[in-house]
Amino acid sequence: MKLAAACTLAFAASANAFAPATSGNRATQLNAMKDDFVKVGAAALAGAAIFGATLPAQAITKSELNQLSYLQVKGTGLANRCSEVIGEDTITPKSGAKLAEMCIEPKAWAVEEEIGKAGKTEKKFVNSKVMTRQTYTLEGIEGSIKTDGGAITFVEEEGIDYAPTTVQLPGGERVPFLFTVKELVAKGNGPAFKPGFQMGGDFSVPSYRTGLFLDPKGRGGVTGYDMAVALPGLQSGEEGDADLFKENNKTFDVGQGRIEMEVNKVNADEGEIGGVFVASQPGDTDMGSKVPKKILTKGIFYAKVQ
Repeated sequence: MKLAAACTLAFAASANAFAPATSGNRATQLNAMKDDFVKVGAAALAGAAIFGATLPAQAITKSELNQLSYLQVKGTGLANRCSEVIGEDTITPKSGAKLAEMCIEPKAWAVEEEIGKAGKTEKKFVNSKVMTRQTYTLEGIEGSIKTDGGAITFVEEEGIDYAPTTVQLPGGERVPFLFTVKELVAKGNGPAFKPGFQMGGDFSVPSYRTGLFLDPKGRGGVTGYDMAVALPGLQSGEEGDADLFKENNKTFDVGQGRIEMEVNKVNADEGEIGGVFVASQPGDTDMGSKVPKKILTKGIFYAKVQ
């Protein structure tokens, strides 16, 4: 009974966390997101206590993390965690400032699925479980800060800004995607970083696989066979070729995602900011042969103003 109750609680909280956002301003959506995080976190802690699962490493500040050696960090999970920020100060970036050492750590994932009920189908976001080891956090991201028009704009330029990730749906289907914020241009709602400051924008989502990848039939984007060698009769350019065209014609698809971020902690002495984010992006297309699924990611972020 405890097992069933814990599962029900966790799935219910996660489903609420990923309910599609209604039309409204950014503040309303982000406030709802923060409430959902509390519910998901409570459900996760309850489930871990019942099952005896190992909880993630506790977050520590950047200064504390810098004091640890490689052997002290190895195997603890801290390398996949974003640092914690303590304080509720205000930082007004100067001309030529930049955001450095940005870390973006996902905490929960959901995939949009078509669910049939009473003869009708509707799209809903379904809670999913990450299958990738602890290598899905983005780290070392840097970019310039512009203050044109009295509002902060962050332009992402470099860093470990992508991470191949796979999540699994309750039915067992696995959905790969490239978690990323490449070429992000995030526009803020004010001239200073302080609790409640919000920024968001679009970013590019490169293909999950590159042109050098070969599928099980040896077909690739820039190398390999042009068609499945075992089925030449169906790929002669005549009848039947259209059914396999997408499988044979490998493409490097670039999609578009969007991220919304809200600052809730600021340490002016260290020049640090931290907060929460919610991102939406397409999943893998299998090099053009599949329709990508829409994926929502929620988590925390850290950055340093320099």
